[in-house]
Amino acid sequence: MQHLARILRDLGSPSVLVVGDLILDRYIEGAARRVSPEAPVLVFEKEDERALLGGACNVAANLVSLGAKAAVLGVVGRDDTARRLRALLDEVGIDSSWTVEDPTRPTTRKTRYVSRTQQVLRVDEERRHPLVGDTRTALLERLGQRPFPFDAVLLSDYGKGVLDRSVVEAAIEAAHSRGGIVVVDPKGTDYTKYRGVDLLTPNRAEAEAATGVTIRVESDLHRVAQRLKELTGVRAATITLGKDGIFFETENGDARTIPTEAKAVFDVTGAGDTVVAALTLARACGVGLEDSLRLANAAAGIVVGRFGTWAVSRREVLTILGQQPQGKILDRDEAVSVAARMRADGKRLAFTNGCFDLLHPGHTEYLARARSYADALIVGLNTDESIRRLEKGPERPINTLRDRMDVLAALQAVDFIVPFDEDTPLELIRAITPHVLVKGEDWRDKGVVGREWVEAHGGQVVLVPLRPGCSTTAIVDRIRAAVR
Repeated sequence: MQHLARILRDLGSPSVLVVGDLILDRYIEGAARRVSPEAPVLVFEKEDERALLGGACNVAANLVSLGAKAAVLGVVGRDDTARRLRALLDEVGIDSSWTVEDPTRPTTRKTRYVSRTQQVLRVDEERRHPLVGDTRTALLERLGQRPFPFDAVLLSDYGKGVLDRSVVEAAIEAAHSRGGIVVVDPKGTDYTKYRGVDLLTPNRAEAEAATGVTIRVESDLHRVAQRLKELTGVRAATITLGKDGIFFETENGDARTIPTEAKAVFDVTGAGDTVVAALTLARACGVGLEDSLRLANAAAGIVVGRFGTWAVSRREVLTILGQQPQGKILDRDEAVSVAARMRADGKRLAFTNGCFDLLHPGHTEYLARARSYADALIVGLNTDESIRRLEKGPERPINTLRDRMDVLAALQAVDFIVPFDEDTPLELIRAITPHVLVKGEDWRDKGVVGREWVEAHGGQVVLVPLRPGCSTTAIVDRIRAAVR
């Protein structure tokens, strides 16, 4: 672990061009509790909607989060989906200027309808036919730019028609003109179009389809690896095996399987993107194949513990490797890292939230009780602006966020504090997915924010009795009465 952490800390920040299928992932969250009287279908009651980077865009997001510089080269339509996709790319620092616009085809969008973290329907809007005419010419012209400004090329193939044989060949030529590497996350059954790449990362099913060899026992992996080498010319073959880890075979035939790092699997969406991004980053920085795969495996172990596509940060992987120290006061990314580390170690995490303005015995008793349900307690703390929006009054909070965090950090029962600016802690709860969600009994009839998410992920919600007569508002009222 220390060896891998040292490698990760010392990695540079290479520039990587991600070529492939640009996708917007759209999640419609709600409830599907009844059947329609009109037809034997579920009635979906929409509650929330969010958009995430998908396909090659998610690969690029992982690269940036891990410390690389990334640009995407692909095709988008002239539509609202393209504008939303470009905005998301800009938000995370991905260069979208290399993309090609084609008004004849829509930007690929996958819409997933999710009830209690279970997908009930997916709607795909896309065109899969190969690129033609001016669109294809524009793509090839970008790859023909010399000197080529990237250290590596990552081909992210989702089978939407962008990565045909000529585009792959142009990408390989461009990367090699700079002395860079080409890594491909493949799709389809014809792997001869990838001939000349330096590394490819099919999963078990993809490798079986491409080679015609069914993997039942370990010797089948060697047969598949040999066939992949013959088809593509790669010196080392790699096959991702899901919960069984990653298999690789070197040029001289040495082979082994790196076991998975995940302790809990909620969703495998995007795990392959994380593997290929981490692998490309490490190899572009000159890290050996086995160490690169181990780093990629650790990163993927974080992603499968979450729902939907996520970009894993270098800090999170360092935390998983046990090499990232944490103080009590965290930002959201650091809180996600802590939660990932605790899940990996098999420890329980509790979460509660509040304003905690004037700390009183009711608070300390409540926090001690919340801490008793788990190995660590994260407190989500409303920012000053968030408190003002909660209609606490123009004079609240009395103590600033900094002061409130410092006071909470002095309590033995509180392990970590994370400020949040939203009106509710729902997004923070989704990000860290605690094992136990704690609230006061006064929330029994109000509805506990985050209950469905936590329970759907196997967690529990606990309502704690409150100490009578203890509240910040009551303290403020007594002070005002005394002054009057």
